[in-house]
Amino acid sequence: MFDAIVIGSGMSGGIAAKELCERGLKVLVLERGRNIDPGKDYTDWMQPWEAPNANLIPEDELAKDYPIHRAHFGLTEVTKHFYVKDSEHRYTMPEDKPFTWIRGYHLGGRSIMWGRQTYRLSEMDFEANAKDGHGSDWPIRYADIAPWYDRIEDFIGVSGSKEGLPQLPDGDFLPPFPLNDGEQMAKAAIEKKFPGRKVIPGRCANLSQARPHHEELGRVTCHARSFCERGCGFNAYHSSLTSSLPAAERTGNLTVVTDAIAESIVHDPKAGKATGVRVVDQNTKEKKTYEAKIIFCCASAIASAQILLNSTSEAFPNGLANSSDMVGRNLMDHLFALSVAGVFPEGPNTIDQGRRPTGLYIPRFRNVTEPADFLRGYGYQGGVRRMSGSTMAQGAIGEELKQASRAFGPWMMYISGFGEMLPNPENRVTLGKEKDQWGIPLVHIDCTHGPNEEKMAKQIIADGAAMIEAAGGMVMSKADKPGPPGLGIHEMGTACMGTDPRSSVLGKFNQAHDVPNLFVTDGAAMASSGCQNPSLTYMALSARAANHAADRLAEGTL
Repeated sequence: MFDAIVIGSGMSGGIAAKELCERGLKVLVLERGRNIDPGKDYTDWMQPWEAPNANLIPEDELAKDYPIHRAHFGLTEVTKHFYVKDSEHRYTMPEDKPFTWIRGYHLGGRSIMWGRQTYRLSEMDFEANAKDGHGSDWPIRYADIAPWYDRIEDFIGVSGSKEGLPQLPDGDFLPPFPLNDGEQMAKAAIEKKFPGRKVIPGRCANLSQARPHHEELGRVTCHARSFCERGCGFNAYHSSLTSSLPAAERTGNLTVVTDAIAESIVHDPKAGKATGVRVVDQNTKEKKTYEAKIIFCCASAIASAQILLNSTSEAFPNGLANSSDMVGRNLMDHLFALSVAGVFPEGPNTIDQGRRPTGLYIPRFRNVTEPADFLRGYGYQGGVRRMSGSTMAQGAIGEELKQASRAFGPWMMYISGFGEMLPNPENRVTLGKEKDQWGIPLVHIDCTHGPNEEKMAKQIIADGAAMIEAAGGMVMSKADKPGPPGLGIHEMGTACMGTDPRSSVLGKFNQAHDVPNLFVTDGAAMASSGCQNPSLTYMALSARAANHAADRLAEGTL
């Protein structure tokens, strides 16, 4: 028997394993996918001419194996082994409610492919549900999680600038990747035109300057190559594969089992506790049960809901820890693909050095410094870069094209809004009658944007266009509607935290109301989404919950 089982090896699972192992617990991490060897599986060493098919996946292969995943920008010929094939890993959804579920089944999970934008939620985010009545009241406030944000930022390494904004708290930052000259130009103009808005360097989990404890784990300063989606041979960005799992492993307390699909969690009705996890071997389909004193479910929001709903028993006929009927409900994702792009006729005659792993960020201002006719708000991510001359040389060939390629064109600004989606119990995950190849019921996802999101989406585009124009740009393209839910890859909310066990699944330490030794610390736990990228919050909640669990286990009260 292990002290703890962690289901999932990604962003949340890696941190949970690290913290539990460092507290002296014997920890088993179960990963449903294959092992990853960075020396063989990372492709950041490839030059453009070394990528097969000019790094393009043939259309017939996309149509057959990646009809959903093809929407993700990171899917290419040299990264496709990090993404599941839709043809092999199905789920269902209503025809009129598309949901884009992006997944990576391998050791480290999506922490290998994430965008690395790293932001804290603020006090207004933790208070929002209680104030406007949407979703369950968070059982914690900013002060409860702030020390854990500090701990995670120091461990993973987050570059950023301190701005003193209440809606975007500052953290323990490495030096920022500075705005380039084009972004500085846009910043000055936008902040002059809109005094309540700020343009700041994007905060990201890339080591702008490695600290000694990063170097101890074999991590070095970012080389600004912008091949992050291929994996990083320098370990310059945080992933559980090259950061939290190695930290756990060096304690001597970690055991990792790959190709182990968590089917369900075993519950002992007499003790009222979870006792283990039933798994199916991905390759042989052999079934096995692992036992532990505490269980951490970190499989990702939808997968964790699937595991809990499939863990039925006489005590929990509708799924484990589901007396509230809230498991699977309140599925959220950020409004995404609301992009505006423009070209500047004039700009500084300079160019960038290297390829930064981040750009600019415009923190939320709606319902902060500026009113809105909808609830909550949004931020923008993007950048300003100088176009090459060849992109402007339409129809040029031969010597003319060569000369144009040596020149530089105008500056282009691109910004995309990330908007908050309100918790709604009708947006949910359930299990269908059809089963997958391992005998596990397929997930059915029923999720759509509501009236508040529709109003917000229109304003995101309008504000984005206004800022580009204020900076002196000409808007060349803009979205007309958001992408389907899921495309933001920030799915969350399916086992929400809350103060009332009748309307939530988890308490203030991510501990199931119904099952005291069961913890859920991935995106499923989120009671609301904010508009900030959520991975930092997942990791902070995981660290906080793991240390609480270790304390209670040591006291003999768990």
